[in-house]
Amino acid sequence: MSVLAALDIDKAYGERVLLAKASLTIDDGERVGVVGRNGAGKSTFARILAGVEPSDGGSIALRRGARVAFLAQEPVLDEERTVRATVEEGLEAWLAAHRKHEEVTARIGAGETTDALLAEQVAAGAEVERLGGWDRSHEVERVIAHLGIGDVIERPTGKLSGGQRRRVALAQVLVGAPDVMILDEPTNHLDADTIDWLERYLADEFRGAVLFVTHDRWLLDRIADRTIEVDRGSVYPYDGGYAAYLEAKAERFAIAERTEKNRQNFLRTELEWLRRQPKARGTKQKARIERAEAAKAAGPMRDEGRVELSSEVESAGRSILDVRGLDLKLGERHLVKGLDLAMTTGERLGILGPNGAGKTTLLRAILAATSGESASPAAAPRQGTSSGELGGSLSYSGSIGLGRRVRVGYLDQERAALDGDLSVFDCVARAVPSVDKERIDPRSYLERFMFDTHAQRKKVAALSGGERARLALARLLASASNLLLLDEPSNDLDTDTLSALEDFLSSYEGSLLVVTHDRYLLDRVTTGILCFEGDGRVTRYAGAYQAYAAAREREAEEKKEAKSVAPKAVAKAEKAKPAGLSKNEQRELDGILDKIDEAEQVAAAIESELGDPALYAAGADPTKAAAVQARLDGARAQAAKLTSRWEELEAKKAIA
Repeated sequence: MSVLAALDIDKAYGERVLLAKASLTIDDGERVGVVGRNGAGKSTFARILAGVEPSDGGSIALRRGARVAFLAQEPVLDEERTVRATVEEGLEAWLAAHRKHEEVTARIGAGETTDALLAEQVAAGAEVERLGGWDRSHEVERVIAHLGIGDVIERPTGKLSGGQRRRVALAQVLVGAPDVMILDEPTNHLDADTIDWLERYLADEFRGAVLFVTHDRWLLDRIADRTIEVDRGSVYPYDGGYAAYLEAKAERFAIAERTEKNRQNFLRTELEWLRRQPKARGTKQKARIERAEAAKAAGPMRDEGRVELSSEVESAGRSILDVRGLDLKLGERHLVKGLDLAMTTGERLGILGPNGAGKTTLLRAILAATSGESASPAAAPRQGTSSGELGGSLSYSGSIGLGRRVRVGYLDQERAALDGDLSVFDCVARAVPSVDKERIDPRSYLERFMFDTHAQRKKVAALSGGERARLALARLLASASNLLLLDEPSNDLDTDTLSALEDFLSSYEGSLLVVTHDRYLLDRVTTGILCFEGDGRVTRYAGAYQAYAAAREREAEEKKEAKSVAPKAVAKAEKAKPAGLSKNEQRELDGILDKIDEAEQVAAAIESELGDPALYAAGADPTKAAAVQARLDGARAQAAKLTSRWEELEAKKAIA
C-alpha cells in the first residue's frame, strides 16, 4: 500500500530544468535510495516530496494521517534551545497522543463511560502504538548516545559544530518515528561505527518508509529495496541496491545504444528515399517525411561525460614514512600515544575512528614534517622531526621521517586551500605544468574533471560543494605527489565521481593515507586500516575494510569469552598454593624469550605479506588474503601464548 505518491513533478530554475514530469510512488515500509550526478536535482526532489519546497507543476499525494519528517543537508535549528529540547521536538506527536489517552482514561475512571469516549480511548491508544509504542521515555537519550552527542546534550545548538548540528537534526527525525522519513545525505559527518548503527536502525528497527539521498554505496547495498536515479529531469527506478542499479543501468544504456543504431539506420534509409523521389508527393509520402524529420530531431541520448583522474607519479624509493613514538595532544589530552608506523611504497592505509579522535591531526602532523623544506625529489631525507605546534592547543612530539624522494600531497576536509577569489582556471593553471613533461594545457586538464570552458571562468566561491571537491582533486593531482594524504575525499562527490576516484586510487602507484567514513571506498582501495581506539591507542589492521570488520568481530567475541572464563580462573588461582619453579620449568623459562622473539618475527613476516598491494589487486584470488590473515592470527596467538607463559613462570619464580 502506497504512503506517498508524486505525479508529473516539474521544477526549473530559470532555463535550467531539474525535473520534468518526474513520478514516484513509495510503499509503506519501503526503503528507497536516490542517486545521481551532483546538480541533477536529487535534493530538490527530496525537498518537494517532503513538502518543504514547492514544485512548478504536478501533485504530491500523502496517505491520510501519515506524517513526513525531513533531514536537510543544512538543517535550521533554534540556536537557543538545548540539544535535548531540540531532539524532544521529534516526540511531540507521540506525547500528544499519550496525553490524549491519559486524559480520556482519567475521565473514564471518574465514571464518564460513553461509547464515544471509549472509542476515543481506543483511537488514542492505537495512535500511541503507531507512533512507536508505550515506552519511549528513554528514546531521546538512547538515540543521542548512539549518534555520539551525549556529551553536549544540555548545550544550546547554536554553540555546536556543523557536524554536531546535523547529528542533532538526525536524532530529532529518528525519535519522531514518522510514517515517511526523507533523509538528504544522512551519513555526512558520521564516523563508520555510527553509520553502522544507523544502517541497522533503518533496516531492523524503523517501521515506516525511508527515502534517502546518498552517495554511500555500502548503505545502498545493505538497506535499499529500490534505487532511483535522477538524471536529466527524469526519474529512473531500479530494483535492489547499488550493485543491482549498476547492472540495470548498464542494460538501459545498452538498449539506448541499440535504439540509436536503429534510428541512424532508419534516417539513412529515409534520406536516401527523399533524395530519389520527385518533388510532387502524395499524403503517404508527406507522412513518411514527417517521421524522418521527427527521428532526426530526436537526436541521440546525450552523454554528459565522466571524470578522468590521472597523475604522474615519480618513484619514491621503498621507504615512504617512518613514524616512531608519536604523541599527539590536544591541550593535556592525548589523541595519539606512542604511535609507531612504517609505510613502504604502494601501501594504502585507511584511517577510521570517532569524530574528534585525532585522525585529521595525524595527517596534519605528517604534513608538518615537510613544512619549510624543499618539495624537490632531490631533497635530503626528512627524518628526525621531533615536535611542533599544529594550531590552537594541538601539538605533537616524536619522530616523523619521510623518504628522500617523497612528495606529499594533501587534500583537506574543508577544501580550504581553494582561493574563492580566483577563477577555476587560475586555481590550477600554475600546478598543471608539472603533470608531465609535455606541459599539458590547463583547459584540457580541467576538462578531464568535467569543467567546460564556461565552468573554467567561474569564481571558486560560486562553485557547489561537488564542484569544489572536483576542483580540489584536480589541483592536488596536478602536483604529481607520490604520498597522498586525503581527509574525507568522498565528501560532496556523486557516485560517478566516487567510482572514478576509486579506480584511480586502486591503481595509484604512490602511497596513500586516507581518512574516510566511506566503507565502500575503503574496501576497494586500501591494503590496511589504522583504527583510533580511544585513549591514544591506534591499532593497525591488515587488509581492507571487510578484513578489518571481521577482525574487530573476532576481538569482540574473544573479549566476551575472556569475561566468562575470568571468574573461574580467579577462583582456581585462589585455591592454588604457589610454589617455586621445578627443574623443567626453570629450563622452560631459560629458553622461552628466544621462542617469543622467534614467534614475533614470524608474525611480522606474515604481516608484511598482508601489506603487499598485489594481494588485493584486481583479479587477485580473495581466498589468498584470507589464508594469510588466518596464518597471522595463529602466529599472533602463539606469540601471546608464549608471552603469557613467560609472565606466569616469572611470577612463580618471584613468589618462591
